Amino acid sequence: MYNKLIMNSPKVQASYSLENRFARQGLVLVAGIDEVGRGCLSGPLVASAVVLPIKCRLKLYDSKKISHSKRQQLSSDIYDVALAVGLGWVSNVKIDEFGLAWALREAYELALVDLEMPIHQIILDGSCNYLEDYKICQTIVAADSKVACVAAASIVAKVARDQYMSDLSDKYPNYGYQTNSGYGTALHRQAIRDFGLTDMHRKTFCKNIILD
Repeated sequence: MYNKLIMNSPKVQASYSLENRFARQGLVLVAGIDEVGRGCLSGPLVASAVVLPIKCRLKLYDSKKISHSKRQQLSSDIYDVALAVGLGWVSNVKIDEFGLAWALREAYELALVDLEMPIHQIILDGSCNYLEDYKICQTIVAADSKVACVAAASIVAKVARDQYMSDLSDKYPNYGYQTNSGYGTALHRQAIRDFGLTDMHRKTFCKNIILD
């Protein structure tokens, strides 16, 4: 129901105005960062960092507001035109061991490293600056729907993670990863009760389900 509500909410094209403002200041390499999988019961946390060229013409949206096929097409388009795309993966094991806050920072930093290029500015989706040590980083709430480079990052991260989780469904056919991507749907939670946890589950996230 939650996903249906998101898909049916108004779809607003992300703006390039912030990137253009930075460009007028000579800051042309702006990395947008977003992550996917923060609240999942299973699988990795995946962050993406994307640097788009000046005068990019792609029409970009929050990844949650567009269809699966549209995300896949836009992800391919982003890779075609972006100056750099980086991905940062943090496993469920590391999330259990070090906690979600650590995992978020780690995923963001890994995505930045994967860009393999110097950048002038970082725009991070959300209200908490997990990259506060980076003086060039600023946070914007709902940046994945407002700022083009962050929308691009949200799309790339979601497509990458969704494909990874779908591929896992062959190994773990009882958990519906091909449709729930590791999120705690009713069917996924029931599968945990019926079949137990796999080595892909975040045990610290699943305690209440196991105890039910």
